[in-house]
Amino acid sequence: MKKLFVCLAFFLAGQLHALEVEQNPELEKLFNEAGVSGTFVLFDVSADRRLVHNLPRSEKRFIPASTFKIPNSLIGLATGAVKSVDEVLPYGGKPQYLKSWEQDMGLRDAIKISNVPVYQELARRIGLASMRKYLAVIPYGNADTGSQVDAFWLKGPLKISAVEQTEFLARLAQGKLPFADEIQQNVREIVQLEKGDDWVLYGKTGWTTTPDPDIGWWVGWVVKHGQIFSFALNIDMPDRADVARRVQLGKASLKALGIF
Repeated sequence: MKKLFVCLAFFLAGQLHALEVEQNPELEKLFNEAGVSGTFVLFDVSADRRLVHNLPRSEKRFIPASTFKIPNSLIGLATGAVKSVDEVLPYGGKPQYLKSWEQDMGLRDAIKISNVPVYQELARRIGLASMRKYLAVIPYGNADTGSQVDAFWLKGPLKISAVEQTEFLARLAQGKLPFADEIQQNVREIVQLEKGDDWVLYGKTGWTTTPDPDIGWWVGWVVKHGQIFSFALNIDMPDRADVARRVQLGKASLKALGIF
């Protein structure tokens, strides 16, 4: 198997270190067979190594869309904008894109159905000043909130790359973000998706319609035998039917790499 290794420098937890990056042919085969344009990044934390499909795209920043619900939850808890992941927030009473969004709920339930209006209410309670401060400290992508507190992760100007997503999520998985341990644990809990005999899967989808074509995200991490593997996928979605491909292709990528 032919491997291409690239040495990249990243600033993480106060240390500058080299990361081994491998462009993986198994991932390339999966994307080609699916006829999908996109990228997948797996960060093996213990090995300090990335397995990547489409290296140039993996470093390109896109609007995070609903994957931002993860840092939004962390910042909301840290600022006291919400007391717990179960405190009920109002959706606002207006008709929504999905009927399931038309109800007040806490973050635990809201993140599972990606309830946009509830998380917009949370962002308004946090405010732009606190958002800017925390996004710069985390750090999270370009940390640019613009001037509209309840839309910057949906329409821009906030953008983040797949590589940056894996850095952020690896730190959350390890409890190394600049938030209290309890806050990080609570957010890890509400993004848990599945469990197997020897693994636990955490993740969040995202879908932005601002560029053309639409961009779909699936990001998260797997804990297997105590080891952490964070991942990020983003793909072009020219058709609405492509929405389901985010998780399908993401899981196929994790399986191809031996994580599942």
